Amino acid sequence: MFYKFLITAAISLSIISPVFADGFDSIKPASPFDDNSAPVNTIALPVKKATLTHNSVHNQYVIAFDRFMQSNVKSAYADFKILIETMSPSDYGYMQIAERMADIGFFNLSELAASKIDDRTLSDFLIDDIKSYYFPSKKLKQDDEVYLGEVFSNIIYNDQSREATEELVKNTSLLAESDYANYVVALGYLKSNNIANAGTYIDEAIRINPNNINYKKLKAEILSQGKKPKNALKMVEYLKNQKFYTTDFIRKANSLEQYVLYKSEKDYAAKMYHLGYYYYYEGELAKAVRSLQGAVTSKKKHNKAVYAIMSRVYFDMQDYEKAQDNALKANKLDGNNPDALIVLGDLSYRNGDYKEALKYYKDAESNNKNSWICPVKIAQTYEQLGKQKKALEIYEKVLKTYSDAYIAYYKIALNDKSKELAYLKKAIAINMNFKDAWIDLGRIAIEHQDFADANMYLNVANYIDENDFRYYYYQGLIAKNQGMKQDAVQYFKKSLKLNPDYQPAKEELSL
Repeated sequence: MFYKFLITAAISLSIISPVFADGFDSIKPASPFDDNSAPVNTIALPVKKATLTHNSVHNQYVIAFDRFMQSNVKSAYADFKILIETMSPSDYGYMQIAERMADIGFFNLSELAASKIDDRTLSDFLIDDIKSYYFPSKKLKQDDEVYLGEVFSNIIYNDQSREATEELVKNTSLLAESDYANYVVALGYLKSNNIANAGTYIDEAIRINPNNINYKKLKAEILSQGKKPKNALKMVEYLKNQKFYTTDFIRKANSLEQYVLYKSEKDYAAKMYHLGYYYYYEGELAKAVRSLQGAVTSKKKHNKAVYAIMSRVYFDMQDYEKAQDNALKANKLDGNNPDALIVLGDLSYRNGDYKEALKYYKDAESNNKNSWICPVKIAQTYEQLGKQKKALEIYEKVLKTYSDAYIAYYKIALNDKSKELAYLKKAIAINMNFKDAWIDLGRIAIEHQDFADANMYLNVANYIDENDFRYYYYQGLIAKNQGMKQDAVQYFKKSLKLNPDYQPAKEELSL
């Protein structure tokens, strides 16, 4: 399966995870570079004394990844290394590449990318998660990484899982010392539907390295393909109880749970419900809708959960009419369903009916006390109602229980100068794609006349969402401070075009 990740103003990548054996999500990734990505700075190549244009970076990545898929892994490895060493410095980019490389077994390149990160307060959580999730117990030689990468490529992309696995099994010396090699064998056997041997080799990988979470994830996938798929749920429960620091790795555990439930259910409607939920966690919302539509039955008891998650999917797709329709259906069947109540609260909040939103959020919280989502939404609503002190008390209380509540860190940062910088970076460390925190880091840098850092932070936010009006406002302030008045005016106008009511931009234009 493929997880989309974003790379700053330099590159865009797609994350790959091992494809499940039944192949329902084994698709070739689209081009990892979007034509509408943010402007890219040229990158100096110290050896050739030349620069790489955006197209050159695009081509370098595509060529490297195509080579990897075609099992020309040695060349792909060299190309990825050049990309890491020559891209315009960006902590955000290095963080993304570090995970990307670990995910395909290039652990040395993952470490190389991580070593280039300048601000460790932004990356330590992610790097810890990457290492506990992916890294083998023993450092692999580069030649071994390339060899295992070739096997991995043939298993996943070249329909040669049986041949590649049988070849690796003959390398007894590597298997005796490498837990990751045993993992690759297990993956190959799973892809060729040899469940018994897959189980044997993943057990050996776990014996050598009992702390690797990705091995136990594959163990759950293998069990879900066996005669007693519900046994996989015990492994899923173990994984969900692990301490992850970042939102993406928390999502991975939730995604796996839904996949295993999909595999273990015998009832078609129940399978489609869990498959739809799985696609939701993978960010494939159109597929989620199709699967969930197939999960609707004549049984009202079953449908309440289907309508609830479908309402969330439609809300995230910005189809608010269908979101409301499904949320109301779920709420009618079960007035205590927290997912439906949250969506109804989100719809009311979006429409400016904050008192009604508060009621829905409080009802949701009373039915789900194991998440920070509801109390944070309640606090945000209190802010809109002018009850700032009450909101801050809730944010502080949330952080005493939930260490991953990045929005709470962000909100406190905006209201406490003594914690501002540290808490903004903490929010990003938990969720590196949280654009609001990147924008406010840019704001702080502007206040300190540090325009280089301001541009770096703002470019990340712009890459995440190129239509955020605040980005253009702050770029206007940078241009104004640097004496580029015409550029500043154009930025402020762009900000107002995206948000005609944004008062700071109006003031800059004296409107």
